[in-house]
Amino acid sequence: MFSGWLTAAVFLPMVGALLIATVVRGDRNVRYVAGAVSLAELALSIVIFIKFDLGNSAFQLVDKAENWIPFESFRVQYFLGVDGLSAPLVLLTGLLGMAAVFASWGIKHRVREYFVWLLLLQTAVMGVFVSLDFLLFFIFWELELLPMFFLISIWGSGRREYSAMKFLIFTFLGSAFMLVGILALFFSTGTFDMTELPDKIAAARIAGELIVPAGMIFTLLIIAFAVKLPVWPLHTWLPDAHTDAPTAVSVMLAGVLLKMGGYGMIRISAGMFPEVIVTAAFAIGLFGVINVLYGAFVTLRQTDLKRLIAFSSVSHMGFVLIGISSVAGVAGVVSPVGLSGAALQMFTHGTIAGLMFLVVGLMYEKAHTRYIPDLGGLATRMPVIAAVFLLTGLASLGLPGTSGFVSEILVFLGAFPVYSWLTGAAAFGIVITAGYILWMIQRTLFGPSKERFDSIRDATVLEMVPLLVLVVAIISVGIYPAFISDAFTLGVDPIVQAIQAAQDQTLLVLR
Repeated sequence: MFSGWLTAAVFLPMVGALLIATVVRGDRNVRYVAGAVSLAELALSIVIFIKFDLGNSAFQLVDKAENWIPFESFRVQYFLGVDGLSAPLVLLTGLLGMAAVFASWGIKHRVREYFVWLLLLQTAVMGVFVSLDFLLFFIFWELELLPMFFLISIWGSGRREYSAMKFLIFTFLGSAFMLVGILALFFSTGTFDMTELPDKIAAARIAGELIVPAGMIFTLLIIAFAVKLPVWPLHTWLPDAHTDAPTAVSVMLAGVLLKMGGYGMIRISAGMFPEVIVTAAFAIGLFGVINVLYGAFVTLRQTDLKRLIAFSSVSHMGFVLIGISSVAGVAGVVSPVGLSGAALQMFTHGTIAGLMFLVVGLMYEKAHTRYIPDLGGLATRMPVIAAVFLLTGLASLGLPGTSGFVSEILVFLGAFPVYSWLTGAAAFGIVITAGYILWMIQRTLFGPSKERFDSIRDATVLEMVPLLVLVVAIISVGIYPAFISDAFTLGVDPIVQAIQAAQDQTLLVLR
């Protein structure tokens, strides 16, 4: 069973990186090859999304090779596939990978190495979203650490070495928890196959064959995902990494790397441990509200544009947690709305935050500052950049007609019947979001124009390409969300059914 589509999507950036490292000569040619690879990867991700059949909830476009690692006792497979949960994230990775490469056109220092690491990062992230063998999933999860570390520490700014090391320590420690959880699952069930594990875990739990309690394995895994999402108080690596990372790395970090944590929570924590996720749902929702409010209040105090957007990402990722918490259900009835909203929030935030970091990167290149009090009146000097910045700001605060509104309203519709006061508290975060977004836009784009910015220019045609692609994505999902939300609903339906069965069993026992 080998379609080849997903293998091509995962390893095309790696092949491009190897060509750049060994064959391509000259910085100009390196940029052209990286750009061509990113466009081909975007085309592949679009084809994969189009080929995905919305009438079939099974994993599709499967690439599978038995005994990938030839140790009989381990049964490690090369196993790739997409369902409704992962297909939109494959598309998101292709979109932001292209945007990151084009945002890096102005890199002058060690150009060859830079694009090698950037393309390897895309391979790692794509591999996480399509892996269906847990060990293979972990390999791609870890592969992402090296490119990120070098991209921040070599091409970053400010305290780049400190920020890179902090990122590495936090995420590596989170991965250590995950590895222990994976091994506990393997020695309890005898498989790494993520399609078999939900049934195998349930059977092992009933038979008392789990070597450690399911709740403990769940905790080990969700800690790793919480670090990546990130969840308060494990979030402190994110603002530093964003502030000191190059623009393209911030785009990938906010756009897809954080989504690895949310994807793991939905696919693995909720999908493989339905009984435990119901018990933990309130705590997850509570941490979600803390994320939303803490991130929003701290964002109000930021004066650096990148740090402001970084803390706003902490806030917006709280909505993913709130959507996941809605699986507890009312009177034992589970609705897919909140979980679909959590998944859609990952996609919409990826495009919105990615676009925000692109625009801020362009503003910094032209104005040479990200310090908000030093900015002002930029709308008259760079109208295209200002218009895109205004649009992405309004999308971030959830303006109807943009993708940000659709995902947040689904989260609220799913969560309010379950935890009304938690959802109400989180809704207050939107008010704060509107405050800091409008304050940021007013201080940077409007007001009297400053003489120091008289000579700055607007975006070039090349710089407009990734901006316009992401603008189209934000508006398209805002106007017609079904083309993405239908896929996510299809992907979470089997998880919802498993949770419903767990709820029913719990109610039966209580009776």
